[in-house]
Amino acid sequence: MQSHAATAEPIPPPPSLWRTVRDAVRGVEFDYTAINLNRSILLLAIPMVLEMAMESVFAVVDVFFVSRLGADAVATVGITESLITLVFAVALGLSMATTAMVARRIGEGDREAACVAAMQAIWIGVFFSLLIGVTGFALAPDMLRWMGAEAGLLETGSGYARVLLGGCGTVLMLFLINAIFRGAGNAAIAMRVLWIANGINLVLDPCLIFGLGPFPEMGVTGAAVATTIGRGVGVAVQLWALFYGRGRIALARRHLAPHLDIVGRLLRVASGGTMQHLVATASWVAMVRIIAIFGSPALAGYTIAIRVIVFAILPSWGLSNAAATLVGQNLGAGKPERAEKSVWLSGLYNMLFLGLLSLVFIFAPGQVVGLFTSDAEVLRVGASCLRIIAYGYVAYAYGMVMVQAFNGAGDTLTPTIINLGCYWLFQIPLGYALAVHWQFADNGVPWAILAAETVMTGIAILLFRRGKWKLQAI
Repeated sequence: MQSHAATAEPIPPPPSLWRTVRDAVRGVEFDYTAINLNRSILLLAIPMVLEMAMESVFAVVDVFFVSRLGADAVATVGITESLITLVFAVALGLSMATTAMVARRIGEGDREAACVAAMQAIWIGVFFSLLIGVTGFALAPDMLRWMGAEAGLLETGSGYARVLLGGCGTVLMLFLINAIFRGAGNAAIAMRVLWIANGINLVLDPCLIFGLGPFPEMGVTGAAVATTIGRGVGVAVQLWALFYGRGRIALARRHLAPHLDIVGRLLRVASGGTMQHLVATASWVAMVRIIAIFGSPALAGYTIAIRVIVFAILPSWGLSNAAATLVGQNLGAGKPERAEKSVWLSGLYNMLFLGLLSLVFIFAPGQVVGLFTSDAEVLRVGASCLRIIAYGYVAYAYGMVMVQAFNGAGDTLTPTIINLGCYWLFQIPLGYALAVHWQFADNGVPWAILAAETVMTGIAILLFRRGKWKLQAI
């Protein structure tokens, strides 16, 4: 008689890393509630990291070209982007709700319900795009004035602010529709959309800023026009993929009808997510207002440093978004323990990535900021800000993933409460006290950011370990 070992079916070897990368970029569909968890994270995280890297390119490319126009132009970008972060708050709040609901329906095996939820989210996005865009276009110069812009900066930046705020619907829809793809596990489509949008922005930016070839010389306003056109084309590609593509979410005419019950549930979850990010982004606006006390060079240096930080942090959000998708789909499939394990693994990978990156920003911040400016004072402020905030990268890595895990489960209230305490009650007062009362000057804000983000991470980990998010219904 043959032994059991001799007759058992051989266990196939796990797919190679190269094959996993290839499948991730190509967008091959898998059941993320059943395959190897490490492979699930990689398959989702690779395109999501590349997607977020492309989104961060928008921020860095604009500053790279605009910095050639002087400190006022860079400061214009910084103040306007601090206002756009309020749009990001709405976009991210809606995106969280959309990802959570679509992922939960996909995990339950109900693609039709996922399509219906996706379409309701799009209608909500269209409404807010029109509302915010019209308001932003009309009030752009006043908003710059409220943010403490000097007379020269107002003259330079009003056109830039009008275009970017008026066209902010492209930002909102880009985030929202990519959230649909992420929730469904079609992260590769979201990645490709950002490639297209960034390619257009990269080409148009220098052409419209400096008037190359047949293009008009629009100065800093040209950067806003290029960004809006790039994002607008990206949204058009997204809609084509939703209605004519062959992914998990395939919209048809029957899905266009409004479903007020689903709209209500989406808005309930989105309100928590939006408030969560409004709290955080309003804090960033307050930080910009404090930095503005020290003049345009300080504001320009801070703007460059934050853009570099965003460039590094956004790819990490790719890993965090992968964790959110896995949480949503695995909770839908009735596998809460697998959902929890995916979060801890994602946090570990994120910590390794940001830990290595922080070494560059800690030991060579001047060289990094020097790529964007040769102004000595701007360089000093930017390098100091970059180094200080990078000290906390290892802590941020876990905090980002934990917060997104709550959101992926549909629990947007817990991160909102965390943000309210850590940012409004701690970061803003500390930033002002350090900068003005304790005379840290332009270094006060980055030290306050470091302290607040570190405290936030510790609180998020403690609450995540309690496990109440596993019981969240959506």
